[in-house]
Amino acid sequence: MPMKFLNPVMSPLVVLAVASALLVGCSSTENFEEPDPVPEVVSTVALEPKWSLTVGEGYDGQYLHLEPTIIGGSLYAVSADGDLLAVGPATGDIRWRRELEQSIMAGVGGDSRHLYLVTGEAELLALERDSGEEVWRLRMPNEVLAPPQSNGNLVLTQTIDGKVVAADAASGERLWQYDSPAPALSVRDTGAPVVGGELALITLANGRVVALSTANGQPIWQYTVGEPSGRTELERLVDVTAKPVIVEGAALLAGYQGKLALVEIRNGQEIWSRATSTFHSPALGPQRVFIAKANGDVVGLDASTLEEVWLQDALSWRRLSEPATIGDMLVVGDFEGYLHILSQDNGQLQGQLEFDDEGIRSPMLRWEDRLIVYGNGGRLAVFTLEDRD
Repeated sequence: MPMKFLNPVMSPLVVLAVASALLVGCSSTENFEEPDPVPEVVSTVALEPKWSLTVGEGYDGQYLHLEPTIIGGSLYAVSADGDLLAVGPATGDIRWRRELEQSIMAGVGGDSRHLYLVTGEAELLALERDSGEEVWRLRMPNEVLAPPQSNGNLVLTQTIDGKVVAADAASGERLWQYDSPAPALSVRDTGAPVVGGELALITLANGRVVALSTANGQPIWQYTVGEPSGRTELERLVDVTAKPVIVEGAALLAGYQGKLALVEIRNGQEIWSRATSTFHSPALGPQRVFIAKANGDVVGLDASTLEEVWLQDALSWRRLSEPATIGDMLVVGDFEGYLHILSQDNGQLQGQLEFDDEGIRSPMLRWEDRLIVYGNGGRLAVFTLEDRD
């Protein structure tokens, strides 16, 4: 497959193409840049399904990220029409299933006691993790697209206009709210908070990441991932929709029309950074950092030097999902529902699977040596990586 090195700074045409696909209703397949065709691949490896099932109507035609989660040995997934499942990840056995009878807008969050969901009416629901029975609910100030996150004591929920609400995990009592100014234009997506014991990391549509005190919601530090520049609102669009990745006391941050940066969690001091543009969190391998860029190129960086080792451009404009590692391979999904398998070492395409013809948008999950994939059409499956004879 063709490989090349590119300037990570995006041109105004690129900004217009990407922003149009994500801002105007986010369900249109129109784009100013034609997606590359599905590349032809001579497969050396394959994703072998261990089990598969369907979760309701999936995304039900909406632009959502209904990512599943694993807590306490169970896999939890929900559909936009309110079909909530608890599944054994090893065999796919359904441990319990509940029809919520209301629309769901964000993926599943949870802790040792509860699951957390947000409805289409902007209500945060707490459910018993062992049964799906409702414990409490709390009205949010606006629409929520990212899964709520909990440290066991409090639950954080972030709205699309930059408000962060903390609720008591046991009772649902509202504890505090943090408000950030919303820019004139932003991507229709929100990164999920990262909630620790004392600090919570929040990604914002103004290109910043803010560390808040979990005790009172006061900001401790902020870091600028992307700085607006250009003449038009589209050219000046910056956003951080990627959930921070925690690496040994530091946070790996990435943003659209911004940079990839490693900062210290305790004070926000930058350790290193380099320019990039992505909507997704990076994936980490033993010697690599992997990025699915906003224009569909996939990049492998040397984890020690940050030098670009390879760039795979055969998937340009295919609206890739967040990358995930399995074995010595890297997997990304695309808007037509294909899973593409790349070598972590050199970025060459090694395999391909057509999974869900409605597309793949949710981040994939690693569980033991397996990969969990949830497609837009509602197909949920677990795969292992196998050599192709």
